[in-house]
Amino acid sequence: MKSASSPVHRAAILPSPIFLWRFKVMLFLIWGIGCCKIGWESVLRMGVDLRDLFLYEAFLYYNPLLLVTMMVWLWGVNLWVFSQGSANYVKIFDLDQNHLTHHEIWKCSIWMTIIVPTSMTAYLYLYSHGEVSLAASQPVLLYIAIAIVLIFPFDIFYLSSRYFFLRTLWRIALPLQAITFPDFFLADILTSMAKVFSDLERSICRMVHRQVATIAWFEADSVCGSHSIAIPLVLVFPYLCRLLQCLRQYKDTKEKTTLLNALKYSTAVPVIFLSALKYHVFPYKWSSVYRPLWLLSSVINSLYSFYWDVTRDWDLSGFSRIFKFNKPSFFSNLLYGRQWIYFWVIGSNLILRCTWTYKLSAHLRHNHLTVFAVAVLEMLRRFQWIFFRVESEWNKITKSSFQLPTSEMLKEDEKLLASTNHDV
Repeated sequence: MKSASSPVHRAAILPSPIFLWRFKVMLFLIWGIGCCKIGWESVLRMGVDLRDLFLYEAFLYYNPLLLVTMMVWLWGVNLWVFSQGSANYVKIFDLDQNHLTHHEIWKCSIWMTIIVPTSMTAYLYLYSHGEVSLAASQPVLLYIAIAIVLIFPFDIFYLSSRYFFLRTLWRIALPLQAITFPDFFLADILTSMAKVFSDLERSICRMVHRQVATIAWFEADSVCGSHSIAIPLVLVFPYLCRLLQCLRQYKDTKEKTTLLNALKYSTAVPVIFLSALKYHVFPYKWSSVYRPLWLLSSVINSLYSFYWDVTRDWDLSGFSRIFKFNKPSFFSNLLYGRQWIYFWVIGSNLILRCTWTYKLSAHLRHNHLTVFAVAVLEMLRRFQWIFFRVESEWNKITKSSFQLPTSEMLKEDEKLLASTNHDV
């Protein structure tokens, strides 16, 4: 009698999924409020003369990781929309059965959302309480931990997905093989994260030269300063990778549109290097010669990129079809087939394409909050770009799969006619 009632008793004391979800949300809110409170109190403990400097340094170390976290969250939303609709993203990206769904992506983003701000809070708290060496170790340990997780060779932490990601990065850096859709798709996303790579380079440079939690790095002409030649080199690297991909595609396909696409990415090069020249030429030379050239190259890059998005990357014939869900929902009714989607996406893409050159310009990077805001907007622009780029690719796949059986049927008919004539 006791053994028969024990399963019922155990089932009765188990918490419901809704209760567990609410409990997790409550813990997350408590953690978030605690981090904000500790961080704010730590900032107020610092001297006024050093407060802005160390806030800027903390911002430099952690803002690229926060932007990456944001992009992971948005990618999870992209995958959720794809899973609700008819676009088979598994086929588009040629993924295996162990690919990460939006659930796993959101789990990763939740952990990133917890770990990165916690490390930043510990950095501010330890430094404000005089533990400078411990404070300096916080961003270093975080960067090392992220690197270890990415390259960890054992079958944990989604090994197959990490291998696919690292292999794609390698193919992007060295486009020696035929370019696949995941290759240039990820490379396009990386061009939107050029500022992230630039800040990561400056952060790692300061860690290597032991300038974390010191004011030695504040000298602009130092090896890790804002005048470093490494900044424009890192900014331009994603665009050069994408340019080389286009040249490789032309070598394989002989399509002239790939050369025009390569020309688009080449227009980002003068924007980056003309801006960096401000720190290496006389002021009058910058104002009279290089600044007008920088403005002209910025306009050309913005308009050319906008034109390519609308006419090449997107398929306006079936626009917003990606939001046609298999089951009716609020988001599907709001977005699918709505005319305002055209005006919003095209208009916002034009505006954000123009503001993106602000972030690529090294001579404007001292306005770090403005640059961070522009980087966030660029992430959102790329987020909406992904929907319509994947939709366009899926339309191509479905059209080709529809035309292939038709052509095969025509060939079979010709064979039958040929055989009939021969018999006669």
